[in-house]
Amino acid sequence: MVLFLVMFGVAIVLGTIGGAVEGMLYLLSIGVLLLIADVGYLAVPSAVRRRPTR
Repeated sequence: MVLFLVMFGVAIVLGTIGGAVEGMLYLLSIGVLLLIADVGYLAVPSAVRRRPTR
């Protein structure tokens, strides 16, 4: 969960800086791609990541 929050925060900061500063459109695109990756990470069920040991 900590990884999700860190990635989300970085995506928001990069998106904000990229949208506000002229000529920094690449930061906006990196922030959007990171946000998409973050949502994909959250969509994977925790059961798939942690398999019970037998």
